[in-house]
Amino acid sequence: MFAEKGMVFIPTAEQWGIISNGVNHTMLSFDMKEAILKRIMRIPIVDTLQIKIVSLSDGYCEAMAPRKLGYDGVFESFHGGLLMTLADSTACFAIFTKTGPDIHLTTTDMNIRFLAPCLSDAFARAEVIKIGRTLCPVTVNLFDSHNKQVALAQVTYMLLKNP
Repeated sequence: MFAEKGMVFIPTAEQWGIISNGVNHTMLSFDMKEAILKRIMRIPIVDTLQIKIVSLSDGYCEAMAPRKLGYDGVFESFHGGLLMTLADSTACFAIFTKTGPDIHLTTTDMNIRFLAPCLSDAFARAEVIKIGRTLCPVTVNLFDSHNKQVALAQVTYMLLKNP
């Protein structure tokens, strides 16, 4: 269903179990993955930046945003603010894998360290550090299409009470 729209890529079964930072992430159920992808599709920035989901597993999300020259920054590379947006969004999606997609949450703070210019599509790999009672810190590493790390970020979300 999602692959037909061209906006979100549904990983194959082989891609569901991912190893990141030496941690083997557990597969999500098909229903959970489908619910998360449906929720992601309703987020306007996903369409605006043409974010595609590369992989989802328990506590982990990898997403990709294509580089558009019209969105370049001053130095003719992927704009840093858009890399922050990709990191922020991917962190949220990783949290959804732990809480489900119906949770209400908001970013409380984030920081990013730029390591190199991104001259290609950007890939964000987000890993939930902890789901606390109210705060959820997430680490996000950003790479270019040659797998060169271009930035690292930490994003903290606050879980809000659902209405």
